[in-house]
Amino acid sequence: MDFYVVCTPGLEPYTAWELKSLGLKVDLLSLPVRSPDVRDGAGEESGGIAFQGTLKDLYRANLHLRTAGRVLVRFGSFKAASFAELRHQAARLPWEQFLTAGRPVALRVACHKSRLYHQAAVAERVIGALGDRLGQPPPVRKAAEEDDGTGPQLIFVRLVENHCRISLDSSGPLLHRRGYRLATAKAPLRETLACGMLLASGWEPVSPLLDPFCGSGTIAIEGALLALNKAPGRNRTFSFMDWPAFSKETWQALLAEAGRGRRAREPLIQASDRDRGAVRAARENAERAGVADRIVFSCRAVSDVEPPPGPGWVVTNPPFGLRVSPRNDLRNLYAVLGKILQTKCPGWQVALLGPDRRLVGQTGLRFAEKAAFRTGGLAVKLWQTRVEGSATSS
Repeated sequence: MDFYVVCTPGLEPYTAWELKSLGLKVDLLSLPVRSPDVRDGAGEESGGIAFQGTLKDLYRANLHLRTAGRVLVRFGSFKAASFAELRHQAARLPWEQFLTAGRPVALRVACHKSRLYHQAAVAERVIGALGDRLGQPPPVRKAAEEDDGTGPQLIFVRLVENHCRISLDSSGPLLHRRGYRLATAKAPLRETLACGMLLASGWEPVSPLLDPFCGSGTIAIEGALLALNKAPGRNRTFSFMDWPAFSKETWQALLAEAGRGRRAREPLIQASDRDRGAVRAARENAERAGVADRIVFSCRAVSDVEPPPGPGWVVTNPPFGLRVSPRNDLRNLYAVLGKILQTKCPGWQVALLGPDRRLVGQTGLRFAEKAAFRTGGLAVKLWQTRVEGSATSS
């Protein structure tokens, strides 16, 4: 079977690495060469990787992937230059393997350079094809409701130059929803991007990790889950669990297998923030994630940070003014951060998420661009350096 993993644009190399680490057959030619702000209209963003496998491999990908947003089944592909042809070809697909007549569906349709350009009419024919195949059409919900966890099967229909591709979502609520982050601070960082930052930074999950702007604790929690080798999907449900072809026995075997992969050595992880409410939220989230005893949380300003014995990694998402404090001048905060890093973290690796070089340059450290992402409508970059212990020009 053919599958497609959707991820945040910019995370593709790390998602591909995860897939290969799971022993899955990755189509490296599917890695995008487009700008990370380009979107593929039917929900398959420019961020994504194709792979091949079995339904068991699909379960494994949903269970273990830390940087992915959703996993799609490439269900059908055919020519459709007329509505009659679209309905006929769609009705030939084995919908009964993935749907029952009573399960609600939600459709997302995109049409580009095709004779069939009316999205609502395309959706109507696909629903008709479902009814032809299953004996009756399923209830239809609006596509905007697909992430509310109430169970509609999300279907992507994409028409490009009279060629139709139909994909089925296997994940349900997006995969960044691990189930632990109920409490949030300002401008929360999505779990998948937090893990992507850790992977991109080169952090070794046995080395100390420090986040001095922890917010709701996402980077530290994802670091602890990664270090403990805990599968991020172990405590949630997925859309594929409602498929007629779902094997509960196979799923239980994968869960049992995932529980046996703990690392022998665990790192020291510290997370702090000057906002007492944010630290409280971070502790609550860590408790739900089952890693509260693996992270040392504290309420303190960056100037008061005391790193664990190192060297190790600082991986953090400091304020950069676009969503939190657009009128504030943050240059002094970054200058203070730079002095603290040089004084207390010699030999450490530092990875910061930020929009441009000018602000991170206020630290007095030489940062290189490590990766670029598109998140929340913003283009951001991961900047990385090794602290030498003395200030240098940016």
